[in-house]
Amino acid sequence: MARSDTELTAEDALLDAALHSIPYGFCVWSPEFRLVMWNQHYLDIYHFPASRIFKGMTLEAVVQLSSDLGNHPDQSPGEFLAAYQHDLLAHRTGSRAKTRERVEGGRTLETAWAYSEGLGWVVTHEDVTDEIAEDELTQQRKRELELQNMRLDATVNNISQGIGMYDAKGCLVLWNKPYQRIYNLPAHLLMPGTNIHDVLNHLFDGGMRAGKNRDDYLRMRREIISRGEYGKYIHEFGGRAILMQHHPMPDGGWVTTHEDITEQRQHEERIRHLARHDGLTQLPNRMQFLEEMAATEADIGRGDGLAVLCIDLDDFKSVNDTLGHALGDKVLQQTSARLWGTSHENDLLARLGGDEFALMMRGVGSPAEAARTAERITKVMSEPFAIEGNQIVVGASVGIAMAPQDGTTTEALMKNADLALYRAKKEGRSVFKFFEVGMDEAIQKRRTLEAGLRGALARSEFELAYQPLLGLEHNRITCFEALLRWQTKDGTVPPAEFIPVAEDTGLIVPIGEWVLREACRTAATWPADVRVAVNLSAVQFKNNHLFELVQSALHDAGLDPLRLELEITESLLLADSAQTLKTLHRLRALGIRISMDDFGTGYSSLSYLRSFPFDKIKIDRSFMRDLTTKSDSLAIIKAVIGLGQSLGMTTTAEGIETEAQLDVVRRHGCDEVQGFLFSPPISADAVGNMLKTPLRPALTNRLAS
Repeated sequence: MARSDTELTAEDALLDAALHSIPYGFCVWSPEFRLVMWNQHYLDIYHFPASRIFKGMTLEAVVQLSSDLGNHPDQSPGEFLAAYQHDLLAHRTGSRAKTRERVEGGRTLETAWAYSEGLGWVVTHEDVTDEIAEDELTQQRKRELELQNMRLDATVNNISQGIGMYDAKGCLVLWNKPYQRIYNLPAHLLMPGTNIHDVLNHLFDGGMRAGKNRDDYLRMRREIISRGEYGKYIHEFGGRAILMQHHPMPDGGWVTTHEDITEQRQHEERIRHLARHDGLTQLPNRMQFLEEMAATEADIGRGDGLAVLCIDLDDFKSVNDTLGHALGDKVLQQTSARLWGTSHENDLLARLGGDEFALMMRGVGSPAEAARTAERITKVMSEPFAIEGNQIVVGASVGIAMAPQDGTTTEALMKNADLALYRAKKEGRSVFKFFEVGMDEAIQKRRTLEAGLRGALARSEFELAYQPLLGLEHNRITCFEALLRWQTKDGTVPPAEFIPVAEDTGLIVPIGEWVLREACRTAATWPADVRVAVNLSAVQFKNNHLFELVQSALHDAGLDPLRLELEITESLLLADSAQTLKTLHRLRALGIRISMDDFGTGYSSLSYLRSFPFDKIKIDRSFMRDLTTKSDSLAIIKAVIGLGQSLGMTTTAEGIETEAQLDVVRRHGCDEVQGFLFSPPISADAVGNMLKTPLRPALTNRLAS
């Protein structure tokens, strides 16, 4: 189809067949831009109908037809024609030129032409849409691969672990910067193809320690490689701990990762240290102490001597309560230093918790050695601590158990040393005691007592008894002292046994509140001129709401504050607490009378009379008991009565059991008396009957005589 003539010569037919066999569009334009010849591919590529194309057709007409069919949509027919003619005219040297154009369907054609004198422009048109797409896909894949490689390179070189990849022949394939940095490898050992043995030999030459000698280590690595097994090892290089992991690959090669775990091991060591040491004093803690004691049991079994000293600070709780926990911590730190100074090189000192310490003395030949150390401890701990302008005295009590005589196991020795410590604190504190047989029974008794106390209120086992106080001026009952009694299913527990335990455990606070409320409630049923006296423990004054509690008890019972007496002992004023004195003044301001009980038995009773204006002084019963056997007892009684009179304080003599005692205190001006001569403590019901019944004539005569 190169001619429109009806008849074709043989030569023309041959040419026409040749044009049809060309796999792309072909046409020829005359120098005057008229169509000379074309092939079927030319028609197909532009979607030209065969009937619309003819020989001699102008380029302008062909362009218009092409545009009408949707080709080169981004240009007008005129713009495309001008550009096309310009390109053809610009290349008439015979050289081949190319350009691209967009046609209908989003296809891209590549047009090439060459100019031939006498013929015109020979032009080919090839659809390169798929080729361009494949090329773009290839370029995109290339860019993606480059991006992946860049990301991989960034990842590999920025992770903390060193990576080395080796092929099945042991030749280096890939490495990252941390791998080079961890071992400071020179450049020639990082070249691809470097053998693993060259690298390992270099590391051993540089001082690597792997727990094996060089030959054994290399042999071990070869075996791991040959078996294709995973392996993990830690070695040291350059003062650092390196974790190396061997990861086999399916092709026989392997990847090794190398991680500097120096800080991790130091952190783990720190954790292990903290797990077995006290964070405040840095001494071994209970866990470490018990583990090391358990390790000595075999030595004890062979007859080696051992002493265990349990050490507890005296009155340390008051330091925390009055000066704060921060200063208390400093006391504990200085305590650990003092205790360490009393120990020997082979001894083990530990802080068990709170203000409890323990000392294990190895190789002790006799109890005398342990005693000397315990004596040093009590001596150094008796010295005041000078901290932030405070002079703090705490002291320490020590309990000692000796092996093998007091036990051969950790549990037995610790238990017995603790029992000895309990005895030391009970018998005066700031002393040391050795374990003795029978101590266990005493502590078990105390623990049973404590357990019973904790549920006594809930079981309603407490009751109050009341002992009358008689006024000598009018010979009548002026007051009843409320006395606590504990009745269990096994019998009555003496106050001297359970009151100290209640104070030590703090149980005296809820028990004391019950006593106060019950006494006020009962006294509210008595005549208005009869008072009730209630004892307050020093422990109760540590409650910041004691004043409000007393107010509440009075209000709930409907009792006039003038009818309540609160009895305290000198121990309350030992701490010289401003808060305690403030509370006492507030209570007294309500009209409540404040009495000093057991006067004369403390440390410096006279000084306490200056610190607070007591309403009453109660002379301790011990002076009454010794009145007929010790001459100084009478002198003390006379002095106390005279002191009370001069200070405007009422005096009460406790423990009056004989008429002779009554006669002495009455003759010297005592205001009140109390004792079995008149009445033992009685129940609340009996008080009501006593108040309704006139005093017995014999008793009245005693008081009046």
